Amino acid sequence: MPTIDLNADLGEGGANDAALIALASSANIACGGHAGDEETMRAAVAACLAAGVAIGAHPGYEDREHFGRREMPMEPAAVAEMVVRQVSRLAALAGGAIHHVKPHGALYNQADRDRSLAEAVAEGVVRSAPGCEFYVPPGGALAAAGEAAGLIVRPEGFADRRYRENGTLVPRGEPGAVIEDADEAVAQALQIACAARVETVAGAWFPLPARTLCVHGDSPQSVALLRAVRATLEAAGFTIQT
Repeated sequence: MPTIDLNADLGEGGANDAALIALASSANIACGGHAGDEETMRAAVAACLAAGVAIGAHPGYEDREHFGRREMPMEPAAVAEMVVRQVSRLAALAGGAIHHVKPHGALYNQADRDRSLAEAVAEGVVRSAPGCEFYVPPGGALAAAGEAAGLIVRPEGFADRRYRENGTLVPRGEPGAVIEDADEAVAQALQIACAARVETVAGAWFPLPARTLCVHGDSPQSVALLRAVRATLEAAGFTIQT
C-alpha cells in the first residue's frame, strides 16, 4: 500500500493541538522562536510521545510580532546559530528524539531561494539534530543544501496553500493564498499524493513529488481540513505514517 506522512504545526498557541495530534503522523513543534516556550514544548512533546506521533522541530525567525512570517536580513552564520539554539532546546526536552526539522514561515521560503541561507539552515540542523529528516520544498535550495549536508531530505507539499506558476507558495499577503475549504484541500492533497503534481493559480500543472503533506495548525479550519484529508487519503488506499 502507498504511504504518506501528514504533518501539522504544534505549540504555536492554538487551541487545536490535541485534535491535530490525533490526526497527524508527524508534528512540527515551535521551538521558542516565532512562537512557543518551554511549557508549550514540553506539552507538545509529551502529547506526541503518548500518541506515537513523530516529533519535529520547527525553528523560525525570532520575530513573534509577525509570527516568523516576515523575511529578515540575517547573516548565514547567525541563521545557523539560531537554528542550533532552537532545535537544541527542543531536543533537550524530547530526550534527543527529534525525527525531523522543518523551517518555519519566512525562513522556509527565504532560504529555499537563497543558497547561502539554505546551507546555514542545513548546517544548524546537522549540528543540533544529526541524522534527522529535513522537511523542505522539493527541488529548491533547501533540498540541495540538505542533501549536500548528508540529511535525509523529505520533500513537502501543502494541502492548505495555493501555488504559483513556478511551484512556490502564493505569499500570504495575496488573496486566496490559503485554502480554507475542505473539499479544495482534499482535492489538492489527492493530486499531490497520487499524481505528484499541483494545480497552480494560473490553472497549469506543476510537478510536486512530495512525501509529506502539511496542514497548518494555526487556522480555525485546521482540524476539519486535516480530518478530511486523512479520511480521503485512507479511502484512496494510503497508509498514513512517517
